Parts: sequence; C-alpha cells; structure tokens
Amino acid sequence: MSIRIYWVLALVTLLSACASTTRPGAVGISRSQFMMASTEDVNRLSAASYSEQNQKAKEKNILVTSGPTYDRLKLIANRLIPQTEVFRDDTRQWDWQLTLINAPTLNATCAPGGKITFYTGIIEQLNLNDDEIAAIMGHEIAHALREHGRERVSQAAAQNVLVNIATALAGPYGSAVSAANQVAHYAIVLPNSRENESEADAIGLELAARAGYNPMGAISVWQKMLKATKDKNSPEFLSTHPSGETRIEQLTALMPAVEPIYKAAPKPPPPKKPSKD
Repeated sequence: MSIRIYWVLALVTLLSACASTTRPGAVGISRSQFMMASTEDVNRLSAASYSEQNQKAKEKNILVTSGPTYDRLKLIANRLIPQTEVFRDDTRQWDWQLTLINAPTLNATCAPGGKITFYTGIIEQLNLNDDEIAAIMGHEIAHALREHGRERVSQAAAQNVLVNIATALAGPYGSAVSAANQVAHYAIVLPNSRENESEADAIGLELAARAGYNPMGAISVWQKMLKATKDKNSPEFLSTHPSGETRIEQLTALMPAVEPIYKAAPKPPPPKKPSKD
C-alpha cells in the first residue's frame, strides 16, 4: 500500500469515527467525540474488570451488599438511572449494577455500561448528604453516558495510527515518530480530560436535578472536597482538570438551567433516621 493511500485511509477512519454519544439536555453538552473503539468491546472489558474488582473486595471481606449505607445508595441510584434516558435511549437496556466497598478511599466511579462503585470513605469522611451523593453519582454516571472511557481508548488507538503514519513518512528517521507521539499526546489526549470532567459535572448536575435532588449539592460537595484535601495530595476522585474552584464556578453558572427542573421534579422521601435500638 502506498504512503498516500495509507494516509487517506487513516484520515477517513479518524473522521468517520466522530459523533456525539448523548443528546444535549438542558445543560447543552453537544461536543462531537472521537470514537474508533466499539462500545461492545469497551463495555465487555469494563464489565470483566468490574467483576474482578468485586471479587477481590469480597475476598478481603470489604464488599458491602446490604445495610443502611448500601440501601441509601441504591435508592439514589434507582432515582438517577431512569433520568439517563433524557440523554440517550439505550440506557434502559444497560446492565446497571451498584457496588459499595468498605475502604477509606475518597472515590466513586461508573464504568462503561453502567457499573457504579462507591467507597465508604467518600461518604463518611465528607459526611455526605443525599443531595451530595446524588451529585457525585450523577457525575460518574455522566462519564458512562458520554462514554469517556471508550473515548480514551479511541484516542490511544488513534495515537497508534499516527505513529504508523509517521513511521511510513519518516523512513529511517526516528525523529518524525517522536514528533507524532508528542502531537498525539498534546492535541488528542490532554485537552479531553478537562472537557470530559466539565461535561460530567454538567450532565451529572442535570441528572440529580431531574431525580429530585437539590443541584446545590454539587457545589457543597466540592467545597467539602477542597477542604478535605487542603495541603494534601488530591484523591483520585478530585481531578485537577479543572480545579475545584473552577468546577464550582462552572456549576454555579449552570444553576439557572437546572433549578426549574429540580423544582418541577418529584422529590425523594426524607432520609430515614437512625434507629435508637
């Protein structure tokens, strides 16, 4: 295959893989995403990783499958998940699952395909109320809705394509390969982490509001997170792209779009008071 044909085919592959995974919603997320990897492959591999995570937690006796905290998370998840259909139709067929792990970790995730994980550390150390849990869970679900994991895999695949093109063009000269790697790293990978986090913040805010949780919980949870991590290494959940302060500013700017939704939404039942027995 000639270098020119290889270049054309590579460009066609890259351009044809661009689409948006979700509808804009009230928060207006409409960025076109680069998706070379298949949803099926990414979801399958993510489900296997999720199962392995749960098995390891079970072996360590830290997998929580019942009790007040698990029930609390389950109630919030059951209210948030139906709201995902505002952004895409196929989520009603997803195999949604919820895991709670008893570990002092300030983190929560939602793997591709709807596999939610919370750690007791983030709930207990930040003393989260239901609105704040909904904000975090909504944020993590939003990553799955936007298929940010699949997007990162696609970006890695694109880097390989660019390296191959550079190799073909450079011949014996290795400097072009190095330059292509650097271009792919800065032009494709780095900008997306900031965009992905901001998108998840926005969509998560709307999901929580539609589920009847006060969207101001997204503000207070980041205030708590900043206070908890002051002068410390940031936890995995607290991405520095964007910073906590910037996130608060961006979320505040979105409040006018989601407050009417929250006011119109059916509200969850009040939290149960701990038993005195």
